[in-house]
Amino acid sequence: MIEYVRQVILTGLPGSGKSVVGRELASRLGWMFVDLDAEIVRRSGEPISEIFAEKGEERFRDLEALATAELRGRERLIFAPGGGWITRPATVSILRPPARLVYLRVAPAIAAQRVRSGGSARPLLAGGDLQARISALLESREAAYSTADLTVNAELIVDEVVTCCEGWLVSEGLVP
Repeated sequence: MIEYVRQVILTGLPGSGKSVVGRELASRLGWMFVDLDAEIVRRSGEPISEIFAEKGEERFRDLEALATAELRGRERLIFAPGGGWITRPATVSILRPPARLVYLRVAPAIAAQRVRSGGSARPLLAGGDLQARISALLESREAAYSTADLTVNAELIVDEVVTCCEGWLVSEGLVP
C-alpha cells in the first residue's frame, strides 16, 4: 500500500512567498491551506504586531505551537507558518515527520523588496535597514532551513515555484 504525504509545510524568510505559493499549491492539489499567522490573528483577535508588542515574541511562538498542534491530524494540508516558526524544533516536530518541509529560498534583497510592497507590519523587521534585518534573520535561520526536504528558488514567478513543488510531490510519489 502506498502511503502519501498528508501535510506539506512551506518555510522561508518573510517575503519568500509562503502564503501566495501555499494558496496556489493547495488549489492545484485540491488540499486545504492554512496560513498560520492569519489563523493566530483569527483566534486571538489581535494583529501579530500587537501580540509581539504586548506579550512578546515568546508568547507568539507559544501561540504558533498551540495552533500547530491542532493541525497535527489534518490530512491534505498545505501549511504556511511565519518565517520564525522553524526556529523552535519542538514546534516543528509536532508535524515533522511525517509532514514534508519545503524551503522557499529567496535572497534578502528580493525578500526586502517584496516585504516593502506587501505593506503588512512585521514585528521582527521593524526599524533600521530592512534588507540588513532580513539578512540577519537568514543567517540565524539558515541551519534550520537546510533541514528541508526540498529547496525551491522562490525568486521565480509564483506559477513556476508552485509547479516545482507540485512536480516534486508527484515525482517522489508523495501525492496521487
